[in-house]
Amino acid sequence: MTVNMNVSVSNHQIQQLAHRQLLDYRTRNPGTCFSEPNFNIDIKTAYSLQDAVAKVRVKSGESIIGYKVGCTGPGTIAQFGMEGPIRGTLFRDEVLKNGSSLNKDAFCQLAIEGEMAIKIGSNGDIGAVFPVIELHNFVFRKEKKTLPELIGNNGINAGLVLPGAEWQQSRAFIAKSANLTVRINNNELGSGGLWPIGGGPEGSVDWLRGHLEEHGASLVSGQIVLAGTNLGLYPVHSGDQVAVFLDGRPIVCCSIQ
Repeated sequence: MTVNMNVSVSNHQIQQLAHRQLLDYRTRNPGTCFSEPNFNIDIKTAYSLQDAVAKVRVKSGESIIGYKVGCTGPGTIAQFGMEGPIRGTLFRDEVLKNGSSLNKDAFCQLAIEGEMAIKIGSNGDIGAVFPVIELHNFVFRKEKKTLPELIGNNGINAGLVLPGAEWQQSRAFIAKSANLTVRINNNELGSGGLWPIGGGPEGSVDWLRGHLEEHGASLVSGQIVLAGTNLGLYPVHSGDQVAVFLDGRPIVCCSIQ
């Protein structure tokens, strides 16, 4: 299919693309449409595509558990050569427990980020904040990375690993500063502050609320928001042990098989 930027894209085309995108994702070959030389979409169309894929996934029995705010911190901005923020959609079936063992063959070029997550409270406020490991299919098809490709591929999100239940209720770092560190095989790969957007956790939530409103959606109680990271995106391999620390204390980990 040829889709050119600045040309109106029909709902039928979006639906066709959505089914193709989901099939590619589920067969661990994400975003093949972006490899086509004449395939170009703008940011608005990319979000329409992301939302159309989400609707197909929900219709098939999956459920949305929250959203990610991505491409915000200096590490990923430098790595990708572009600046957000952008939004991705999170699904319940892709949320894993602390200490999970991941099969790298279930992903496409698996990479991880250490970042803070925000749980939305019963009154729509910030109910808790805690570190997570975000999982990615680290694939860009176009020669030059673009925001439409990133958005159309759901922020290249492929799931997340949560810390233990006690941390998922923690309010300790809503206002308190700390150092977030990613270690792989006990080697420190990145370390920095908790919040990549000004205003702390509220900065990420406020941006996301406004963005979702523009797209006919909203945050609800119990949902998780990934706030982005000041650190980088790190490829992982079989045998790797991944851990995220707060002020030197290990909080969430996973292993790669």
